[in-house]
Amino acid sequence: MQTSAQVIMPAVSVVIPVYNEEDVLQALFDRLYPVLDALGEPYEVIFVNDGSRDRSAQMLAAQFHKRPDTTRVVLFNGNFGQHMAILAGFAHVRGGMAITLDADLQNPPEEIPRLVAAIRAGHDYVGTIRRQRNDSMFRRVASHLMNRLREHITHIKITDQGCMLRAYDRALVNTLNACREVNTFIPALAYTFAATPTEIEVDHEERFAGESKYSLYKLIRLNFDLMTGFSIVPLQWFSVIGMLLSLFSGALFLLLVGRRFLLGSEVEGVFTLFALQFFLMGIMLFGVGLMGEYVGRIQQQVRDRPRYRVSAVLELQGKAPGAKEEAP
Repeated sequence: MQTSAQVIMPAVSVVIPVYNEEDVLQALFDRLYPVLDALGEPYEVIFVNDGSRDRSAQMLAAQFHKRPDTTRVVLFNGNFGQHMAILAGFAHVRGGMAITLDADLQNPPEEIPRLVAAIRAGHDYVGTIRRQRNDSMFRRVASHLMNRLREHITHIKITDQGCMLRAYDRALVNTLNACREVNTFIPALAYTFAATPTEIEVDHEERFAGESKYSLYKLIRLNFDLMTGFSIVPLQWFSVIGMLLSLFSGALFLLLVGRRFLLGSEVEGVFTLFALQFFLMGIMLFGVGLMGEYVGRIQQQVRDRPRYRVSAVLELQGKAPGAKEEAP
C-alpha cells in the first residue's frame, strides 16, 4: 500500500524487527517518536513485521496511517528471523545512518541520540554495552562465557553481542546489503567491514511485556552459527584434537601389546578400554556433526534461494531525491 505525498530524504533511519509484540508496541510508539522528533532533523522508522501471529501487523498499519511521513512498514509473509528482518529493513533504508532497535523496550529509545552523535563524530559502526543488565544471573554468566569464546575463535571484538541497539553509517549499510549470506550475524558482519568501530554504554530495562523470543537453545544456536559462519577455527581445533587422540591411541596400543607379551592375557582393563572407545566415538561423532554444520551452510548458500519474502510495504509513494533502490 502506498500513499501519495512528498517524501523528504531522512537523515536517520531506525529499523525495528517486530515479532508478536502487540503488548508493547503502543508503549514503543509513545516513547520512540518523541525522541526522534526532538532530534530536529528528518527521520524514518522502518518496522519489519516478521510474520507475527498476533495483532502486531494491524497495529503497525495503524501507526503508518497515523504518521505516514515518518513511518514505513515492511510485512513478511512468514517468520524468517530477526536478522533477516533487519536486512530487509536495511534494504529499504534511505537515511544517512541506520539504527537498529528491538521492539521490546529493553533498549531504551532515549539512547538513540547518543548513537547518532557517535556516528556524527566519525565512527562508521557503533556497538553498545548494556549497563546494569536486567537479566537473570545464569543468562549474564552464559552470555559472558560465550562472548569470550566467540571473541577468541573469530577475533571479532563485540563486548555485548546480545544488545541490538546499534548504529551503522550509510556506506556500511550499503556494504551489508551487498552481502548474500543465508545465515549471518549482522553486528559481527558489520564489524568485519567497519573502519572506525566503537562501543558505548547504554541503559538496559526489563522487558516491558511478553516473553523473550530467545530460548536457551536459540542462544546456543546463534553462537554456534556465529562461530562457524565467521571462522574455521573449530575445524582446525578438531584436527588438532584428532591428531592428539591418534598419538594417544597409538601409544596405548603399543603399551597394551607390550603388557600382552610381558604379563600375558589380561581382562581387568576391559572396561577401561570400553570407556576409551566410547570417548573416541563421541569425539568422532562430534567431528562429523561439526563438518556437517559447515557442509550444511555451503548447501544452503549454493541453493541461492531468497532469504525472505516481502508480502507488502506500507510507505509514502515517491522517492526522495538521491535515494537509491535496494534489491531485496
